[in-house]
Amino acid sequence: MKYIYIKTWGCQMNEYDSSMIITILQKKNKYSITQSAENADVLILNTCSIREKAQEKVFHQLGRWKKLKNKNTNIIIAVGGCVATQEGKEIFKRAHYVDIVFGTQTLHKLPEMINEVEKRKQFIIDISFPKLDKFKHYLKPKKKSCTASVSIMEGCNNYCSFCVVPYTRGNEVSRSCDELIFEISSLADQGVREINLLGQNVNSYQGLTFDGQICCFSELLRLVAEIDGIDRIRFITSNPLEFTDDIIQVYKDVPKLVSFLHLPVQSGSNKILQLMKRSYTVEQYELIIKKLIKARSNIQISSDFIVGFPGESDQDFQKTMDFINKINFDMSFSFIYSKRPGTPASKMTDNVSEKEKKQRLYILQKRINIQTMSWSRRMLGSIQTVLVEGISNKKNTELYGRTENNRIVNFKGSPEMIGNLIKLKIDQVHTHSLKGKII
Repeated sequence: MKYIYIKTWGCQMNEYDSSMIITILQKKNKYSITQSAENADVLILNTCSIREKAQEKVFHQLGRWKKLKNKNTNIIIAVGGCVATQEGKEIFKRAHYVDIVFGTQTLHKLPEMINEVEKRKQFIIDISFPKLDKFKHYLKPKKKSCTASVSIMEGCNNYCSFCVVPYTRGNEVSRSCDELIFEISSLADQGVREINLLGQNVNSYQGLTFDGQICCFSELLRLVAEIDGIDRIRFITSNPLEFTDDIIQVYKDVPKLVSFLHLPVQSGSNKILQLMKRSYTVEQYELIIKKLIKARSNIQISSDFIVGFPGESDQDFQKTMDFINKINFDMSFSFIYSKRPGTPASKMTDNVSEKEKKQRLYILQKRINIQTMSWSRRMLGSIQTVLVEGISNKKNTELYGRTENNRIVNFKGSPEMIGNLIKLKIDQVHTHSLKGKII
């Protein structure tokens, strides 16, 4: 039995890819997962390249693993994910002790790659883009949790000027509708109650059906809602450019689609959006939100923001702050702009100092945190439907669950409630969680 240790950085897509790696290796009946790098025969680093200095982070980690390989030369080190696709052979040039470099679309080849290294003791690299081949090796997943993520597509065609994803994951390719329904149905049979549909831009999904027709994203949402056992549907991430009326209509028609949406806007300035090549305006974004509220009055919105983008003036930043107040965003993922290799924005003149970027980020996050707490306080005394996910991290005598709007609620309950939807009355509001009582 070979022991595998996987370290994962990045988004939910990376987490999903790592779960695929585990499933594919375990099916070979010769691999077992360990939680300790020191006990592993194979070390796998699944990387993310969205943020600045991602490459250096990778090499720092590899440097730590080099010490393990110095003690045991039979250890195999594999690097995958977006940095692997982006850097390719450069990884081996800087770290000769790395044995395998695999891409976001070639992770299914890992078992044969490992076998090849064991036989020939030579470096192997495959960062090609075989479309969706990896999903052919990932049927009937086993799931112990009541929540699960399912990747519905790979890649992106938008080529925003700051984003490296189209270069590391390729152009958009959608999985077939029938394959997705089969996978989600299998998860539902295992007790999964909440599904999270993943993709770089889920609302551009165009999957083939068994009869050769095209299933769009709104149709897929409706089909997933028909699956027995699936009580909640989420998705991430979508682009305002393609957030069409048929998707908004699903919010009106399908209660299983949660009243919480993550819709990245990135900036409240049309000038900056144009420089980012986002292809929509703040006015168009606001119109989408108005339509969503009309379809689902209690919907809450989270978003992404980049501060300090090349060309962002004080006035542009203020427009972003004004927009945050106007929409009343609930939560956000917000970052300082960082250059990504090979992107158009990396060639732009970065006119914002690091000090100013940090100050703007602080101001923005402080405002969002105030709004998040305001939204949470509105829930005090309310009755919430909560999906019970497990034992609380704070007290092992309590359970925890999640509301539709992504709040963690801790409460006293019995273990048989895990995996079920229950009603709780919210009686305490904390910064990062809520407390409730069963009614």
